[in-house]
Amino acid sequence: MKPFVRDTLLRQRARLHELDALLSAPDVVNDMARFRQLSREHADVGALVAVFDRHQQREADRRAAEELLNDADMADMAREELAACDADLQALDAELQQLLLPRDPDDERPAFLEIRAGTGGDESALFAGDLARMYTRYADAQGWRTELVSESPGEMGGYKEVVLRIDGAGAYGRLRFESGGHRVQRVPATETQGRIHTSAATVAVMPEPDEAQAIQLNPAELRIDTFRASGAGGQHINKTDSAVRVTHLPTGITAECQDGRSQHSNKAKALQVLTARLREKDRSERAAREAATRKGLIGSGDRSDRIRTYNFPQGRLTDHRINLTLYKLLAVMEGDLGEVIHALQVARGAELLAELEAAPR
Repeated sequence: MKPFVRDTLLRQRARLHELDALLSAPDVVNDMARFRQLSREHADVGALVAVFDRHQQREADRRAAEELLNDADMADMAREELAACDADLQALDAELQQLLLPRDPDDERPAFLEIRAGTGGDESALFAGDLARMYTRYADAQGWRTELVSESPGEMGGYKEVVLRIDGAGAYGRLRFESGGHRVQRVPATETQGRIHTSAATVAVMPEPDEAQAIQLNPAELRIDTFRASGAGGQHINKTDSAVRVTHLPTGITAECQDGRSQHSNKAKALQVLTARLREKDRSERAAREAATRKGLIGSGDRSDRIRTYNFPQGRLTDHRINLTLYKLLAVMEGDLGEVIHALQVARGAELLAELEAAPR
């Protein structure tokens, strides 16, 4: 265990004793807001300290096993215990490092996932449709719920643009690193010469805003238009102008929803997407300023970042940010994204841990 990790854990143990005292203080008990806040902190710190205690116990077990190595009658058992301790300590080290990482409060929130066709014409729209299917399959495998918020179908299939809402535990935290440029290399269905084409699509993943923390939109700065929805959606869609587009006049950012059965519900959902896009604009601008001094391994998630290549002739997926290459492209396109997402989370965790270690204490 790194010295700074041990020092941090010892400070957290001391903090747990402070919290025990604070939660029994009359002024805290009588202030429900503060009591709830400290109770949540106590639960988080308590979970961390419990793992640290197990780690220290296994360290003590390992020292005891080392002492038995010189005893001929106990040596074999001691070696087995040492192997078990080493395996447990490695797992506990990884768990402690994960628990020490700063948590983004948005990670547990639902996500808006926006996919837009890029260069490549009809083939890029088909690729955007393939990506939408891939993410929908992945969400289904996690037990998440996926809703179509808006769509602009491509002429040959797929989408020029599609926005999905994905709701489930940890949805944004798992999908957040999918933002950026996605490139595909394959022979299009419309290609008669068998030539490989390169096309692209962009993905943006945004957390659904918490209503309590959402940006307050000024109605005077909004233009709301209604129109008849296009694409599949049921018989009612052809009878009413229920689709809604909201434009934020100061920035020109728009959002629309055409999936609901009523103009009211579509307006509410479009306002949610607009709020998410405005928050994402602020986040991207902050990330760009930070990138001027430090470029993270995972990157800013800007759409201009080419993050991944899908090479169909070779059955290869390459994530350029972490130099990850997998030869299981067809499985990935069927929603088997777990290995990719885990590798990105591990890489981001290593980044954050290095920042914690470098921070002045």
